[in-house]
Amino acid sequence: MGKHQKRISVPNSWQISKKSNKWVTSTRPGPHNKQQSIPLSVVLRDMLGVVDTRAEAKRILSEGSVLVDGIVRKDLRFPVGLLDVISIPLEDAAYRMLLDRKGRLEVHKLEDSNVNKLCRINGKTIIKGGAVQLNLNDGTNLLGSNEYKPKDSIILSLPDKEIVKHIKYEVGNLALIVGGRHTGEIGTIKEINTVRSSRYNTVSISGDYDFETIEDFVVIIGKKEPEIKLGGEVVE
Repeated sequence: MGKHQKRISVPNSWQISKKSNKWVTSTRPGPHNKQQSIPLSVVLRDMLGVVDTRAEAKRILSEGSVLVDGIVRKDLRFPVGLLDVISIPLEDAAYRMLLDRKGRLEVHKLEDSNVNKLCRINGKTIIKGGAVQLNLNDGTNLLGSNEYKPKDSIILSLPDKEIVKHIKYEVGNLALIVGGRHTGEIGTIKEINTVRSSRYNTVSISGDYDFETIEDFVVIIGKKEPEIKLGGEVVE
């Protein structure tokens, strides 16, 4: 994969101008796939507007002025994806990456710079010694126990990534839809439909109206109320 790509061919999830320049930085392989992530330098310049050029982005990153999920990131091409928290301590500012109704990534400004992060458990692995390792949607692996199930969500403190809350994937809990025609919508799980075939399991959601989506598009965000700030100021 090259360091640059043509703007006209960037994924639909990127909310950037496609005709202002011919080339743009490409994402490096990392915790999020290319279709659902944006390079950190592009987030800083094209979405947040905290720098005007790629060179300025390179300078502030090399100074350790930008954190993603509480960790200093200095790579211009580091992939920033859904639910990641971008912090700029010198400005006492923090932002969370979310999706709009068209499936495009957007940054929401947070009122408090000291925030937690929500992650979905994508799977579990038994490692050496019989310990249970939780495999999270952002590429993080944490030690856990069998009380945690795939598709459950956990709230992590930043930057130490300690589990502070466990939210089960079950009927009655609140879900954020992250794919398909209902991307960006929030509703309560009404029913989980397990299909005994190669077809996808589906979930019935009740919100402003009732709809059905596939299980992989569902992220649990709370019980009665979201555990993370949603719908804050969108930075454009």
